[in-house]
Amino acid sequence: MLRQTWRWFGPADTISIPEIRQTGAEGIVSALHHIAPGDVWTPEEIAERKEQIEQAVVPQARSGETRTPSGLTWDVVESVPVSEAIKTQTGPVTDHYEAYRQSLRNLADQGLQTVCYNFMPILDWTRTDLAAQMPDGATAMRFDMLEFCIFDALLLDRPGAEHDYPGEMLENARARHVSMSDTDKQGLVNNIVAGLPGANDSWTLDDVREQLATYADINADRLRQNLIDFLGEVVPIAEEVGIRLCCHPDDPPFSLLGLPRVMSTTDDYAAVLDTVDSPANGATLCTGSLGVREDFDPVEFVDRLGPKIHFIHLRNTQRTEPSAGLKSSFYESEHLGGDTDMVATIGALLAEQKRRKAEGRADWQIPMRPDHGQAMLDDLSSNSMPGYPLIGRMRGLAELRGIMQALG
Repeated sequence: MLRQTWRWFGPADTISIPEIRQTGAEGIVSALHHIAPGDVWTPEEIAERKEQIEQAVVPQARSGETRTPSGLTWDVVESVPVSEAIKTQTGPVTDHYEAYRQSLRNLADQGLQTVCYNFMPILDWTRTDLAAQMPDGATAMRFDMLEFCIFDALLLDRPGAEHDYPGEMLENARARHVSMSDTDKQGLVNNIVAGLPGANDSWTLDDVREQLATYADINADRLRQNLIDFLGEVVPIAEEVGIRLCCHPDDPPFSLLGLPRVMSTTDDYAAVLDTVDSPANGATLCTGSLGVREDFDPVEFVDRLGPKIHFIHLRNTQRTEPSAGLKSSFYESEHLGGDTDMVATIGALLAEQKRRKAEGRADWQIPMRPDHGQAMLDDLSSNSMPGYPLIGRMRGLAELRGIMQALG
């Protein structure tokens, strides 16, 4: 079995550690979201989070019974964020490199060995609707190309945006824009630039324009080199302290707002992992992010890069119209209901894990988590992070566990 983990956003998370224990998860994925990119994760802050996870107690149904620790451990750090200074190689980049290296040292001292990160410029994962209605009454996050076109070309009014969309889509965007209320427009802006983990919930459109200007002279080749330079700075320390770094793919896996994307395909990953060839430099396979592209084959990804997969996000997406070539609209589907063949993917991952074990690798068991989930039942009245409901993810974990048990 892959190691089953669960993302926890810390004490502010609406889902508690004892509740996570009841999902059947074995480990926790967490991060210190309150520490700004470029700052050091101190030993004290890391130890406090570790204690919050490992010392949480499971309440007993009858009074007087012994309260026992949850038994969960902090397995994966997601994420130690990479600052914009590092991505653009400007400003205090040297100080930020050193802060990242020191954070890795401090994490290793506390026994953490797997660190996920991403290299997406400015915005983290992006959706146009955080609670789109599904036919069965559940809600799911959705990315609609037409709505994003409205944001990009008409609300943000980005210079050159009209060249990034088909003419018919632009015409439809203008027609929809005219009929939108001010509330609808602001809601779309909020969904794109605010409220998501890793995003900036206070940004205005002017803030976005200012940030975009910092990438005016950075194309995909330059951004990829900046990523390679970053790895050159931190991988030696990761090797020294026994940490496995694993880069999360772009989400969605194509250019947005004219910004370059460099981790959107299997070839993108192969280029970076081959250039910085180290056991400490690896991949986070996110089937939901990469699976938005019609040309992505998750089994091929595992066959080509399996030894360097250090972490897995298992979720599914369903491509919809409208689209602009490989830039497709999509929504977060049930874990077994989207475009990704989850059975074949898990089969390939279990085979890779078996190969590692036979090889004698200490890290043969790969941590996975059920990523995102549709909000359903009591989720609909909770205030959980968008994409991170309790029941929807528990359903996903149960389905994924069933596949692993059947194939195992």
